[in-house]
Amino acid sequence: MSYLEWAESQLAEIELLTSMFPTREELEITDQLALAELRDYVEGSSSTDCPPPSRPHFLIKLKLETASMERTDVILSCTYPSEYPSVLPEITLRCADLSRAQQTQLHTDLNAYLMENCLGEVCVLSAVEWVKDNLQLFINKSLSAAPTPKKESSSPRPQETFSRLWIYSHHIYNKTKRKNILEWSKELGLSGFSMPGKPGIVCVEGLHSACEEFWSRVKVLTWKKIMIRHREDFPLDGQCGDNRTVESIDSRRKFTGFEEAMFDPHGNRGNHMDLGQLYQFLNEKGCCEIFQMYFGIEGR
Repeated sequence: MSYLEWAESQLAEIELLTSMFPTREELEITDQLALAELRDYVEGSSSTDCPPPSRPHFLIKLKLETASMERTDVILSCTYPSEYPSVLPEITLRCADLSRAQQTQLHTDLNAYLMENCLGEVCVLSAVEWVKDNLQLFINKSLSAAPTPKKESSSPRPQETFSRLWIYSHHIYNKTKRKNILEWSKELGLSGFSMPGKPGIVCVEGLHSACEEFWSRVKVLTWKKIMIRHREDFPLDGQCGDNRTVESIDSRRKFTGFEEAMFDPHGNRGNHMDLGQLYQFLNEKGCCEIFQMYFGIEGR
């Protein structure tokens, strides 16, 4: 199929979804400009033959009734890659009645279902129906896994570890992914940076548990390729919760806060960064050896 045929399928599905979820409380198109550009491209009124660079993103808001007759709110956040439906849409799920781990597992199982049954076809409605059919199972698991109160123990708390993850992706273009990376790092108290474009690089540092939670969220998004290229772990002085631990964490950090770093974007789509500037940035942070791990050459 061509980009035009993919775009036609995308537009047809959005129009179907709009008819099925007619109110903003049910379906919210978050980027009307991206939808308008998609429609112009399909109708041939675009000034270019290339598919639009912006991608439609929308939220489907479900109010589902559980076995206990209570209402549960579920939000499906959907973004179309240019090649959808030949590749899966990027769908993330939010449900306040599930733990973060349960939401991650729900998302993983949904992706596996779509990959096996719907690849090559528009599938957002299939995703909605699957969530309706399977949410109760995850709520039941969440309730059964609720921790029971533990007796106070005099045993010492485990020693914490400071971690730094160096993540490599084939590319990071999508605005929603970039927003998630920024928001999740802030939520989890992580410092570091992300470099969008091709390739994409993310570094997060902080408590080991927070870094692992960040990675568990990021890796289940739809990527062409993503991996942890290198990791660093350091035991912290003191025990979890001590002021000494907080001080030890800060002393280990190489970055202040978390930022999206751009290094003189260039190329046809403005998606390639100046790697010389990246090397200088890493060198200033005392991480210049990482450059060779990413690119196989010494920086300068």
